[in-house]
Amino acid sequence: MEVATSARQESRRWRRIWPIVIAILALGALAVMGKVFNVGAHVEPFLRWVQQQGVWGPVVIVGVYAVACVLMLPGVLLTVPVGYVFGVGVGVATVSVASVLGACAAFWVGRTVGRGWVQQKVAGNARFAAIDAAVGREGFKIVLLTRLSPIFPFNLQNFAYGLTTVGFWKYALASWIGMLPGTVLYVYLGSAARSLLDATSGDLAADWRVQVMFWAGLAIAVGVAVFVARVARRALKAVAINDGSDQSHGQTTKA
Repeated sequence: MEVATSARQESRRWRRIWPIVIAILALGALAVMGKVFNVGAHVEPFLRWVQQQGVWGPVVIVGVYAVACVLMLPGVLLTVPVGYVFGVGVGVATVSVASVLGACAAFWVGRTVGRGWVQQKVAGNARFAAIDAAVGREGFKIVLLTRLSPIFPFNLQNFAYGLTTVGFWKYALASWIGMLPGTVLYVYLGSAARSLLDATSGDLAADWRVQVMFWAGLAIAVGVAVFVARVARRALKAVAINDGSDQSHGQTTKA
């Protein structure tokens, strides 16, 4: 009995830290690959072009990002480069606006012209059935929590919420707030990666302090994101969504 209890405790500890470990290792591998394959030489021209557009640069990013959301392309592919080009402040503001506009565009597609296609995609999905039922009770809260801790594909959420009874403005506001932690994390990664690449390329004389700040900042950012996601997941369990146990109540009511 004691052995089993100890094993469960050890398993829980690893579940807490493995996302952080994987993220740090992945970013380290990306940094090394970027240096070895000289990725900057290929990406830099486009990034510089965007940066040279002045105030129109973020506008271009917002438009491209919104289209990418509707096409269900991974947002991180744009979010990290935005951080690289614009830094944390402008980057977070740009991606925040872009991601909400993209999410809202996909929401309306799911609610109107793409309704049949979205219904086919989520048909038989117990978790969506549970979300559909819960949205009828607490629309804003459920959208917020599922943004903080996605329980089914994130891009599909944008379309799927169009099938529910959640009001548009509740959806938009909850999505904006819920996506902020992830936005800050990935924009920071892009911004910090630029500092790290500058350091390793000699622009900052390979200042070890820059690298220490990068890894420390990364650990903090990932830790906060994981913590927020875990809190959100516990809250979802409290309303019986995470395990799909409310799927028998899939009939929606007015949010």
